[in-house]
Amino acid sequence: MRVLRGFSRPVSSPVVLAIGNFDGVHLGHAALVQAMGRHAEADGLTPTVLSFEPHPREFFAPQSAPARLSTLREKLELLAACGVEQAMICPFNAAFAELSADEFIQRILVDALRVRQLMIGDDFRFGRGRSGDFSTLQRAGQQQGFGVTAMPSVMVDGERVSSSGVRRALAAGDMAHAARLLGRPYMMDGQVSHGDKIGRQLGFATANIRIKHNPLPMTGVFAVEVSGVDERPLPGVANLGIRPTVGGTRPLLEVHLFDFNRDIYGAHLSVRFLHKLRNEQRFPNFDALKAQIAADAVAARAFFSL
Repeated sequence: MRVLRGFSRPVSSPVVLAIGNFDGVHLGHAALVQAMGRHAEADGLTPTVLSFEPHPREFFAPQSAPARLSTLREKLELLAACGVEQAMICPFNAAFAELSADEFIQRILVDALRVRQLMIGDDFRFGRGRSGDFSTLQRAGQQQGFGVTAMPSVMVDGERVSSSGVRRALAAGDMAHAARLLGRPYMMDGQVSHGDKIGRQLGFATANIRIKHNPLPMTGVFAVEVSGVDERPLPGVANLGIRPTVGGTRPLLEVHLFDFNRDIYGAHLSVRFLHKLRNEQRFPNFDALKAQIAADAVAARAFFSL
């Protein structure tokens, strides 16, 4: 995938475009991107997405912004897997927030992206004060020569698929429902780094993955599958949180892979959360923590029937 930072330079050829935050890249996002791909193939244009970094709500209200489901890297990887060939990432800052709806259309859609067909969700708003909507884009398209399609919401068991719905499912520990909305298990990516070796001292060596999801969409102990170290996904148990028993303050993902003892420092892993075992908690001492970790490993192995 070709990734463009900002909109100062025009793309080399006209595009079919989908716009959105695409946080989590759930089934609704996937439907939007797949519809865009069909238009792109029919018209011989490049399937392209326009997204924003950070999430607009992180800019306007950082203290109350929703938990990020996916980092920028994760989002781009998921979009590429859906068939997106090009992505423009616009920095959402004060200058960007002040663009009027007409300026957004002219400077970004027309001048920078040379859009021929535009695909948006049915609730998309844009421009200063969220003044632009579908009808605004339709009028501009008639003048500037691009078509506009608003995709209807995707429903799963009577529920509108949304990033908010995924966040609610994760916060409730309902990994199966989150997977239904996403179309796959929820996942996090990251590089294995050196830690304090506490897991090894407790008899359960872990791969420590520093993550950029802050605030976290969920915390706890989970049965997981991990890709990136073998030809097939490997089962394990993972703790996601701040590790209160050892005085942790930064979010960390610790993964213990079953029956595995290779050195994987520096590897980039993809961790899929399949089942929540329990909430993260503080233990009175290391012995209590060690006993609970052993119980967690037994429960995770039972989930996988190992």
